[in-house]
Amino acid sequence: MRKCWWRGKFEGAGLRLTSPRLAIIDILSKTTKHPSAEDIYLTLRQKYNNDNIGLTTVYRTLEILVNMGIVYKFDFGDGRTRYELSEGPDGFHHHHHLVCTECGRIIDYTDFIDEEKELLDRTEKGLAEKYHFQIHKHLIQFYGLCENCQLNKS
Repeated sequence: MRKCWWRGKFEGAGLRLTSPRLAIIDILSKTTKHPSAEDIYLTLRQKYNNDNIGLTTVYRTLEILVNMGIVYKFDFGDGRTRYELSEGPDGFHHHHHLVCTECGRIIDYTDFIDEEKELLDRTEKGLAEKYHFQIHKHLIQFYGLCENCQLNKS
């Protein structure tokens, strides 16, 4: 179990592990959703009953966490930047996103089949060779209509 995998990143960057940083990591570690900075701010106020952490602090802290590789930052096309931890307590949990352009639902896609893994491996290898680029990770988002929105359009 790697509960505090991010602690070493703070030490390595020479940054302090402040209470706002801990609180934001805690919120992100306990959700399967992709909250915005505003969502995180409201949860902070509600859960920690803390008026000392402002929205500006949340934005600033999220940028630090993104730059450190602890948090991923996403634009799903709804006008709000959203965030999620790059790893969970059990390590890296690679997934892609399916984004409904009608209702905004975001589905974490994790159940890859062998053909998909092979295609991505070949794509990464081909891009790396073609552009002499060392690929460390990738993020893929698919946009379309979820099952409910498809049914509602019928």
